[in-house]
Amino acid sequence: MPTGSPERRPRGPNRPDRQSAERRGRFAETIASLFLNLKGYRLVARRFKTPVGEIDLIMRRGGTLVFVEVKQRRSRDDALLAISPTARRRILRAAEAFLARNPDALALNLRFDVVALAPRRLPHHLIDAFSLDR
Repeated sequence: MPTGSPERRPRGPNRPDRQSAERRGRFAETIASLFLNLKGYRLVARRFKTPVGEIDLIMRRGGTLVFVEVKQRRSRDDALLAISPTARRRILRAAEAFLARNPDALALNLRFDVVALAPRRLPHHLIDAFSLDR
């Protein structure tokens, strides 16, 4: 067994495992967006980032604006459970920021959905997963 200091893993946003997770996340968002397109939704924004949070997808279908959180895990249940109360609050704050920048959107019905992805399974679209009312 070699002696000396243990191997150091790179830290920060450019770690190889972080980059891999980023690619998987982008791919999951693409699959979710295509899936929702097939259901009649139109993409308004992707990866809407604010200092207070991020929304994976913002979609519109008729008179409804939908803020979509996309989660990919080993199982659908794991994906649904991965959305913590803290994550919900971040998504809600980001949605408020989007609405502040796009006041015309306030005339639409607003909804928060989740698309859960798991290997070898069709995406699961959970409609009205949580509300703007905290």
